[in-house]
Amino acid sequence: MKLSEIQEILKAAVLTGEEHLSKTVAAGGGADLMDDVLSAVAQGSALLTGLTTEKVLRTAKIAGVTVIVFVRGKEPSASVLELAKSYSLPVMTTKYSLFVACGRLYMNGLRGMDGSW
Repeated sequence: MKLSEIQEILKAAVLTGEEHLSKTVAAGGGADLMDDVLSAVAQGSALLTGLTTEKVLRTAKIAGVTVIVFVRGKEPSASVLELAKSYSLPVMTTKYSLFVACGRLYMNGLRGMDGSW
């Protein structure tokens, strides 16, 4: 699924990385525990989370995440956005809850980070 499709499905605002909207992801998942992200098959995936800390970006970089979507309308600080830019990591925000956002993506064909894709 292209990042532009994720943006459309989630009615998301792109906070950084608009030039990367043509990239694709193979899977997605939602997590607020970064240990869960590191233990999942996250390479090339979309990470949906309610956490807006620099730790999220560092974890995403290590795990090979393609895009981060902050849920519940959360807006990260300027320092978090600067770090995302330095990593060339697209960041979006959506008003949907974590549950609803993941469900909308799943209903539109994006599969989970469970190794089955």
